[in-house]
Amino acid sequence: MKIATWNINGIKARHDNLIEWLRQAEPDIACLQEIKSVDENFPRDEIEALGYNVETHGQKSFNGVAILSRLPFDEVNRGLPFVQPDDEDIQARFIEGVFSTDKGVLRVVSLYLPNGNPVDTEKFPYKLAWMERLEAWTRQRLELEEPLILAGDYNVIPMPEDCHDPEVWEGDALFRPESRTAFRRLCNLGMSEAIRSVTDQPETYTFWDYQAGAWPKNNGIRIDHLLLSPEAAKMFTCADIDKHVRDWEKPSDHVPVWAEIAA
Repeated sequence: MKIATWNINGIKARHDNLIEWLRQAEPDIACLQEIKSVDENFPRDEIEALGYNVETHGQKSFNGVAILSRLPFDEVNRGLPFVQPDDEDIQARFIEGVFSTDKGVLRVVSLYLPNGNPVDTEKFPYKLAWMERLEAWTRQRLELEEPLILAGDYNVIPMPEDCHDPEVWEGDALFRPESRTAFRRLCNLGMSEAIRSVTDQPETYTFWDYQAGAWPKNNGIRIDHLLLSPEAAKMFTCADIDKHVRDWEKPSDHVPVWAEIAA
């Protein structure tokens, strides 16, 4: 089973690219981020015509996540729990799908972690608080001892080799020690990172900025990740990055990342 994640940076702008990629890559489950669409305006017809069930957690003009699945959904949960009683989190950044496979239950999350910049504003504490909530939620889900995949744009550069020039990213919310430490805490719950399970090569990127010729120069960063629970890791077979999609007309600044599991 092939499970992919892709920050498409707007479903309206990237609809044709998404359809073409679905036809070429044929993922069984595709997690999308930054759909930038309310649920009722999401263009589901052509996607469903390709054999996918579609579930979204949308927001007008910003954020928004979706899961496209060839398997029917047994359960869908929208929004990351563990919000403090006096807080309100209206940002659409999290959707969980539950599926039945020949080997049992499979849980897949599409998440869009906050960017956190500028770090001297409320955006950075919000990012760190969101990561704490994600850690708490993951800890709870791991108690079920079921295959779980957290797929999405984490807006975290885990290690210096995950960016073209660490000095350029020094102080950025994506590379701040607090962000990287929070990511490590999540992994240390027992989650395996799919791409780093198959390669330790530098210049393994998933994002190239539109500015300053980042794509032709390969000045990229790796911020899109698939984290696998121990049960999912036992089923893991391979993973890769569809880097070529960045060269398409009107591309997203992210590219798809995928993993295969024997489910």
